[in-house]
Amino acid sequence: MPKPNLAPATPLIQSGFAATTAALVFVLSACTTPGGPPAAPKPAVGAPAAMACDALAARFAFAGTRLVSAERIAAGQLRLPGITEPMPEHCVVKGLMHERTGPVDGKPYAIGFEMRLPTTWNGRFFYQANGGLDGFQTPAYGDILGGGPASNGLLKGFAVISSDAGHAFDRGTPIGGATFGLDPQARRDYGYNAVAQLTPMAKSLIQTFYGKRPDVSYLVGTSNGGRHGFVTASRLPAEYQGILVSTPGYRLPLAAVAQVWDAQQFAAISSTDPKTGRPDLATAVTPADLALCDALDGLADGIVSDLSACQKAFDIERDVPACPVGTAPNGACLSGAQRAALAKVFDGPRDAAGAPIYSGLPWDAGVQGRDWATWKLVNSVGPRDAIALAFVFTTPPASPAVVNGQGNSLIDYALQFSLARDLAKLVATNATYTESPMSVMTPPDPLMRDFVVQGGKLLVFHGSADPVFSALDTLRWQENFRAAHGSAADRHARVFLVPGMNHSRGGPATDQMDMVDALVKWVEAGQAPDAVVAQARGPGAAVPNPEVPADWSPNRTRLLCPHPQVARYQGGNPEVAGSFACAAR
Repeated sequence: MPKPNLAPATPLIQSGFAATTAALVFVLSACTTPGGPPAAPKPAVGAPAAMACDALAARFAFAGTRLVSAERIAAGQLRLPGITEPMPEHCVVKGLMHERTGPVDGKPYAIGFEMRLPTTWNGRFFYQANGGLDGFQTPAYGDILGGGPASNGLLKGFAVISSDAGHAFDRGTPIGGATFGLDPQARRDYGYNAVAQLTPMAKSLIQTFYGKRPDVSYLVGTSNGGRHGFVTASRLPAEYQGILVSTPGYRLPLAAVAQVWDAQQFAAISSTDPKTGRPDLATAVTPADLALCDALDGLADGIVSDLSACQKAFDIERDVPACPVGTAPNGACLSGAQRAALAKVFDGPRDAAGAPIYSGLPWDAGVQGRDWATWKLVNSVGPRDAIALAFVFTTPPASPAVVNGQGNSLIDYALQFSLARDLAKLVATNATYTESPMSVMTPPDPLMRDFVVQGGKLLVFHGSADPVFSALDTLRWQENFRAAHGSAADRHARVFLVPGMNHSRGGPATDQMDMVDALVKWVEAGQAPDAVVAQARGPGAAVPNPEVPADWSPNRTRLLCPHPQVARYQGGNPEVAGSFACAAR
């Protein structure tokens, strides 16, 4: 197969705000932080609550904001699955910002939020960014990301906020959460404005409750929440000193295009569903059909630590046997059509001139994970990517009469999406939608120059087998970031690949880790993370991962290393992180 592409995006997409052009990288290649990085901030100083929870609603005032409720939760009253320690005493506050009626669809809108304020506070603010299409208020516990987290931000003492990003999931319509894309302001709120509005309000609420503002602010999110992190670093460079993102969909509209394009490749090798007359993508390939690399990191252990070496070493046409004519694929061979389709999917979508539209996917053992198949063979034509493209990522949005979620309309939309005809809609505007989807959804400066000048720290981790946002796209971003900032780059941003991990968690992987503690040490003590220990969640774990292979130790640990370093086996017990060391590739 062709080598994985880390090149900049096509000229069409460059005309929006999606990608750093090659020229921009060259212009900025000599840039470094003037005079070196700013001094690390002093550690946050904690404080007890300054007032009773039930007094907060009467005392707090902020423009355009209405507190709906404030309730005290006693220590030990709340326990969460997988977390041994009960939640501390805290005040849970719910409210709304900028309530309005949408001029296009006549529906009510507001930026809904929840804050949890621990009675004993550590002086830090934690913005918990949502995933997916937002539209729901996840409890503001402060998810520290990864699989089966054993702690959270609230338990650590952070004041935490979560939000629906400006719209409520509409369960009353067949197209559900995507209908907000008909409202131009809701698009903006989802893309970037909710974070911009909530951040000063939340800090003011903290000031009211504790009598002081937060000493240090952090934003944490995965998937679309990871996109929020990239956008916030670009748009609000002074508001957050530390940002932790997993699986960052920072070019989310293009990733959605890649998803439906992949579905089209799989449809070509699928059987027809006799009930619908449409391709049944689940018949295209099975987990056993997906090959993998191993042993390039010094140990054949089901984990591909040296992802870059694997991409260079593996060729599907050469390394996967073709089934003899008349023989069905059986896990030991692939049909010629399967090999051709997988080669296209892993290379990524290209336009008519052969230029890449979005990065391809890496070959990794985790592509045999359940989540990989679910996203590629079910959700790519279901209620996520197809709907998001139809209503949020294109201008003008589709009519609900075209994509109404009934029958087979979604798969029809996905399979009929045309790069030649529809790609331009991602950067289009009109009198109603004055900002293009790409400008709304992506960071205006992916190089985050102002964030670097402010001394900000960005910690990124990404599953090598993420089926939604390619890990190669994150490496492409890091390549541009390092080219722009030179020797200063690693002082402000580090990327950790998690071998085998699917979308945000899961897969045959060591997917449990605490990157929040690592980020706090980096931001407040200047201790940059040179390695992070991650653990598997086999049988007996508080929240088991059913995809941990039976021949692994159920609590296997591995080192995660800052890219481009890789974890190399040094000898000893292969089930413990101490037997590995981060080394240059």
